[in-house]
Amino acid sequence: MPRVLQSGGGFEEAVSRILQSLRPGEVVTYGDVAEEAGHPGAGRAVGNVLARSEGLPWWRVVTSTGRLVPGHEAEQSRRLRAEGVRISGGKASSTDSRTPRPIRHRFE
Repeated sequence: MPRVLQSGGGFEEAVSRILQSLRPGEVVTYGDVAEEAGHPGAGRAVGNVLARSEGLPWWRVVTSTGRLVPGHEAEQSRRLRAEGVRISGGKASSTDSRTPRPIRHRFE
């Protein structure tokens, strides 16, 4: 069971619930998670939750441009590729152009 610090209450719990619901190969942005948690614009806070929590699938979260987590690119790339996500130029890439910024997206 993932350990999430409870100091932020609802927001941290919502972020944890959203990330735990992601399936292998599903990738979201920090901003998408914040928006789905009811706090648009709080992408940096999502990163803070991930930094303080254990057991959440952090590798499935990228920047709005698809960039991988600085300093953890190799591990994130390895995990995402194992789930079938294409990595190119240090970014998760998608061939799906149906929606420009979906809340949840399966990168293929």
